[in-house]
Amino acid sequence: MQGRLSTQRKARTGRGALLMVAAGALALSGCGSDQTQDEPAPAGEGDGTALATAQVQDGDGNEVGTAEFTEAEDGLRISVNLSDLEPGHHGLHVHEAGLCEPDSAAPDDPSETGDFLSAGGHIGAGEVEHPDHPGDLPSLLVNEDGTATMTFVTDRLSEEDLLDDDGAALMVHSGPDNFANIPERYAPDGPDDDTTGAGDAGDRAACGAIEAANG
Repeated sequence: MQGRLSTQRKARTGRGALLMVAAGALALSGCGSDQTQDEPAPAGEGDGTALATAQVQDGDGNEVGTAEFTEAEDGLRISVNLSDLEPGHHGLHVHEAGLCEPDSAAPDDPSETGDFLSAGGHIGAGEVEHPDHPGDLPSLLVNEDGTATMTFVTDRLSEEDLLDDDGAALMVHSGPDNFANIPERYAPDGPDDDTTGAGDAGDRAACGAIEAANG
């Protein structure tokens, strides 16, 4: 009987020693992990190549910030950093021509004039309805102090869309974009042309011609 108890004590002691050694190895591994292993970057992030930039201005010609367009693993990363805008939600789109001219005429209707109409409509506006245009972007939320910072990735746009022969422009509208989401109880016949064209986002408040990053 005494021999069996002694054997059991030795077995328990051996298992305890193995557990202590294993715990020590894990502790040492944990201590060195910060130096030997990097955390993986979140999806869509990383060191992308800068493709284009835009200097954004309001209708009076005042600079209100910048936008940067870079390559991303999942598409095109767009980063905006703006100020001196009206607080609230604003429609944000990429328009088909890189002309941000105050009090200009719309390319398809010269009789229609207004700030930044020279930039034309959304990229892809003639192919599908809003909010499925390639140039349709997430809403921009402007803080009470007039600043807005946002970064996102879109797979709808490419470098060729931004830097083709007539260029492109980043547009901030004066009002929120409803993305043509109008319930039938408000519009039994469906959204009208203004809604399916630009989401009723209102006037063009700020615009930035998109230019090649090395240009």
